[in-house]
Amino acid sequence: MISPTSPLPVLAAVLLALATAKVLIWRFGAPNAAGRFATIDGLRGYLAFFVFVHHSCIWYFYIRTSQFDSPPSNFMANIGRASVSLFFMITGFLFSTKIINDKEKGVDWIKLYVSRVLRLTPLYLFAMLLLFTAVAFVSGFSLAQSPMTLAVNALRWLAFSSFGEPDINGVEGTRLILSGVPWTLAYEWGFYLCLPLLAVVIGGIPSFSVMAIGLVGVLDLVHFHAELRLLAPFLGGIIAALLCRHAWFRRLSQKRIVSLVAIAAITGAVILFPTTYARIPLALLSLSFAVIAGGASLFGALTSQLSRMLGELAYSIYLLHGFILFTLFNLVVGKRSARMFSPLDHWFTILLTTPVLILVSYATFRLIEKPAVRYTESVSRWVRQAIFTKRGALEESL
Repeated sequence: MISPTSPLPVLAAVLLALATAKVLIWRFGAPNAAGRFATIDGLRGYLAFFVFVHHSCIWYFYIRTSQFDSPPSNFMANIGRASVSLFFMITGFLFSTKIINDKEKGVDWIKLYVSRVLRLTPLYLFAMLLLFTAVAFVSGFSLAQSPMTLAVNALRWLAFSSFGEPDINGVEGTRLILSGVPWTLAYEWGFYLCLPLLAVVIGGIPSFSVMAIGLVGVLDLVHFHAELRLLAPFLGGIIAALLCRHAWFRRLSQKRIVSLVAIAAITGAVILFPTTYARIPLALLSLSFAVIAGGASLFGALTSQLSRMLGELAYSIYLLHGFILFTLFNLVVGKRSARMFSPLDHWFTILLTTPVLILVSYATFRLIEKPAVRYTESVSRWVRQAIFTKRGALEESL
């Protein structure tokens, strides 16, 4: 008999997700050739998918208790937490690596921030459209708040949750429509804004205007009360970036025994501890991430075409799975029926939903994410020209 927190459905769901990725590759072609950090590209998709499975388990208990809390098992609770920590490590690694590599010639800060806006914002706005539509549906398309309050609360959501995730139009638990995932984007943006300060630590000297962005980042983190235990993974990523600059570490990481050590460390962090946001499990995750960034492919799993396909869809999987779960249990199945499900019924329903999530994520990646990123160069040139033109006009007026 399968329990609500059994790991077996997780394995089945992963295999089904990979099978769906295989169909996408067969129909539309494989993703682009592996880049410099192929193992990280392959890791992303699994992390996003594990967050989906984590929230799928939470929904089993939420329907019965009305409490959206972590599942009562280390494994099911920590596959979500560990995935978030590893996502933060990826961010810390990639951007600290970029700053280190560009230290001599200077970081193109305009392009960096334009790329972040175009990478994160279009899909986030689409997710907000889904959120607002769901709120309107649940509230019967009638106003339960004043237009001013409604507008302010909507704007708080549009700011990547840096100003909180308030209930909108009287819909209690509005954040559950997206399974509460936008909070991590507030941390991501806080880190991006602090990058000029990281550049100073590494040895670069940004301009005064760029340094001001760094100060805004610190104020932003202080403003939304960022927790040190959640910022620590970014440091893990930075340390990994420093280690990966050494050829001996990259050679060591690519040994098969090191992949085994990485798997054991991640497994231990997820299973043996009540939370991965503590020091020892975070150290285990940091160790695993460092060697993965260094080239440990976990016996080829992270560099396969299937993994890289899931990796391309990671942001869509992460941001949209909550809405799919909300729609599934509120409109398709219905809470009353879902409450009667056995654990096997629940997980069978999640398995049926898995290909839907992958296909929807592929569509939003191709139609929203990918087209927006293509404009990075042109938008960067436009912003740079606008800044220089304005600066020139200001100097002439003086």
